[in-house]
Amino acid sequence: MSFSWIPRWGARRTPGDPEDSPRDPEDSPRVVVLSRVGCHLCEDVVGQVEQVCAARGEAYVVRDVDEDAALVSRYGDLVPVVFVDGVEFATWRLDPLALDAALRRGGPSDG
Repeated sequence: MSFSWIPRWGARRTPGDPEDSPRDPEDSPRVVVLSRVGCHLCEDVVGQVEQVCAARGEAYVVRDVDEDAALVSRYGDLVPVVFVDGVEFATWRLDPLALDAALRRGGPSDG
């Protein structure tokens, strides 16, 4: 029995899947957080992202999932969702050390 609807921390999607890629590689930061106003988990994760990105000198962006119907349809109550280099990295909770390691590895072409 598989519960594919249950998010997995650190779960990764296939790069290039348009549904899972809220990052435009041309002009957006490597880290994108899907969040919503009034979400305490979102506040916690955004704080962790802010600390890790500041320490690494990386920019990040927070997008309100409720401002885009497609994002609401796809992510609903799964926020916060963290993407690194356009790939879903974490849902609901974030391991700051794992995020730091992912950013240390460099961009998606670093393989």
